[in-house]
Amino acid sequence: MSPVWLWTLASVLLVSGIALIGIIALSIKEALLKRMLIFFVSFSAGALLGGAFIHLLPEFVEEVGFKLHISLYILMGILVFFALEKLIYWRHCHILTSDDHVHTFTYMNLVGDGVHNFIDGMIIAGSYMLDKTMTLGISTTIAVVLHEVPQEIGDFSVLIYGGFTKKKALLFNLLAALTAVLGAVLMLILSSYMSQLPEFLVPFTAGGFIYIAGTDLIPELKKETKAVVSVGQMVALIMGIGVMMLMVFME
Repeated sequence: MSPVWLWTLASVLLVSGIALIGIIALSIKEALLKRMLIFFVSFSAGALLGGAFIHLLPEFVEEVGFKLHISLYILMGILVFFALEKLIYWRHCHILTSDDHVHTFTYMNLVGDGVHNFIDGMIIAGSYMLDKTMTLGISTTIAVVLHEVPQEIGDFSVLIYGGFTKKKALLFNLLAALTAVLGAVLMLILSSYMSQLPEFLVPFTAGGFIYIAGTDLIPELKKETKAVVSVGQMVALIMGIGVMMLMVFME
């Protein structure tokens, strides 16, 4: 196996392993975790909005420019996630399963996270392919790790809040994270044919993030009427955005 393959696979496995950060929640008492979840959901909404407007789109537009088809891809992401949520909701209404108590936005979050991690895997693989000294690939991996830590904390919290058990949330969050491996492998194998794929996937994912934050998570936050909790939600939301801003500066 070539060094590029070895370094790439090691990097994406490291990034995917961050999804296990939810293990921390296994030691937290149920009552305390429930009180904390709404603030983690607020943080996640901010991280998703920050990820779209501060991380994904500015870096991408700087690379390729902002053209009409980029806007269309963002809108396509919003529309596809809307259609997907309708499909999941329909399934919950018409098919009896043991998971009927789980909110549909948990599955939407998993899809968005999976596509995001897929892109991260492609970016890491592409970085190693561009620089034979591996320096670019290592620095890219560090950058991805930095923005994945707060993202995975938020994602895990959303799954718990949406009705998953701690263990199930941990498993599904890890599975979504492992799409980074798939993205990296496909990039390495099909690199000559996939140069245009990120031009679609990045704005599409940004649209998905905007949809999940704006239509699923923030409406959940609006259900809270207590002033103190509402202020805490706003602070957590701003912190989520702020962390994404900080990650961009650190990268």
